[in-house]
Parts: sequence; structure tokens; C-alpha cells
Amino acid sequence: MLGYVTGGDKGAADKCLAAFATEAAARGLRLAGIVQDNVACADSELCDMDAVVLPDGPVIRISQSLGAGSRGCRLDPEALEQAVAEVEQRLATGPLPDLLIVNKFGKHEAGGRGFRPVIAEALARGIPVLTAVNPGNAEAFAAFAGDMGRRLDADPEALRAWLGEVRADAA
Repeated sequence: MLGYVTGGDKGAADKCLAAFATEAAARGLRLAGIVQDNVACADSELCDMDAVVLPDGPVIRISQSLGAGSRGCRLDPEALEQAVAEVEQRLATGPLPDLLIVNKFGKHEAGGRGFRPVIAEALARGIPVLTAVNPGNAEAFAAFAGDMGRRLDADPEALRAWLGEVRADAA
């Protein structure tokens, strides 16, 4: 019940998951989690990263400006934790979603933070989880997921088929 996409051009997984979330919501599925919207910056070649909390916001800017020439990670850990708290609250108080989408299993998740506990809790509650994994975090993801992780093609048809399978198995 843990599907993931990998690879593609920069931002391709974000676009894939966001488009799938839009489609799933239009089909009436209850969603939880976040998708990432990469917003072009007029004054930089880098984009701003916004986390859109599903199903209806808020939008939380999870990137920070580190100044010209910096090469460090631009993720704002405090903003990421704010997004995590929003999703946790919705999972605790609302009806169970049909699907949890987490924009990526990134460095924070690889280190045991970020959305990692949310993913584990969702799986324990029988909620399918869809995420993206980049090559730098593949080993940590494999250790976390064990035999539960299933690599999926990053196309709507493959994601639809996977979700149909895991929801049928849960019924």
C-alpha cells in the first residue's frame, strides 16, 4: 500500500503527483497529505517550493532564500514541520482519507523526521500512501518501506491502476 515514483526531469515527480491529486479529487476521493507546487522566481534560476496541503490548503512556502551563490539545501525545516502538523491534525480529526500523498520521501524523512511518522501511521491505519523518491534517498526509503514499497511509473494510468488495486485489497 506504499506506492512511489522516481526519476524524470527536475520537478517531474511534483507535477505528476499534483496532477494525480487533482484527478483523484475530481473523482470524489478523499485526500490527505501535500503536493508540491514549484513557483518560478523572477530574480533567480531557482524556484520557490510551496506545499499545498490536501485537500483544500493552506499553501505553505517550504523553501527559503539562502542568498546569491549559496549551494545549501533550501528547504525550510520549520515550514516543513508546519505542513506535517497540518496533515497530522486532519488525519486525527477528519474521516479517513482514501489516499495520503506526500510530495517526496526526502532527506528529512530519510533521517526519521518530516512526514516519515505520518506515512507510518497512515500505513498502520490501512490508508494507501503515494510518494516520490529521488536516487539520493532510495536506500533510506528501501530500509523504511521494506517489501511494502512498490515502484510505479510516473503516469496517471499506472497510478490509477495501483490505487484501484490497493483500495480493492483493503475492502
